[in-house]
Amino acid sequence: MALITSLAVESLAIRRGERALFGELSFTVGAGEVVALTGANGAGKTSLLRAVAGFISPSAGRVRFDGAGGQIDSDEARRDHCHLIGHRDGVAGVRTARDEIIFAVRWTGGDEDDALAAADRLGLTRMLNLSARRLSAGQRRRLALVRLIAVARTVWLLDEPLTPLDGEGRALVANVMSGHLAGGGIILVAVHDPLPMTARCVAVGP
Repeated sequence: MALITSLAVESLAIRRGERALFGELSFTVGAGEVVALTGANGAGKTSLLRAVAGFISPSAGRVRFDGAGGQIDSDEARRDHCHLIGHRDGVAGVRTARDEIIFAVRWTGGDEDDALAAADRLGLTRMLNLSARRLSAGQRRRLALVRLIAVARTVWLLDEPLTPLDGEGRALVANVMSGHLAGGGIILVAVHDPLPMTARCVAVGP
């Protein structure tokens, strides 16, 4: 699975308007490793994830993706080999849960069978005919995470993925994350609470 074998953040700096969120941030995440981004609210954890995904441009530094054969083009890496799951679930309440996951999975290159199998793994099968707006916050979070399983991509960029989940949901998602790491995946995750797995922490902030 792992075309990308490492992700490197090199002397990265990000500003929000006139305010510097952080600067000279450097670290590397290797295959099979999870790095937890820690820091106060507003420190720049979400901005860092979005910079790695290519949605915002840093004021200095760069993000590098490497594979077995050397550096990988950043646009290719982001387009084909990264998943970004934001703090908001991004679920459209007007669709059924089934239609929501099929849309999200097809948009990222999977098919209906992939979507339904992933939903079953996350304990969502009985809820698929419900309107997405009727789901709890934890169920909606699991719905948003379906594409992580349905469409294999090496780098997972996750913003507070466990926050709205109950104990059962956290256990399910922790199992999925552990399986991804065991297959050589890379996870960069913004957190406030400790992860249910061993992770190296990187502090983000001024």
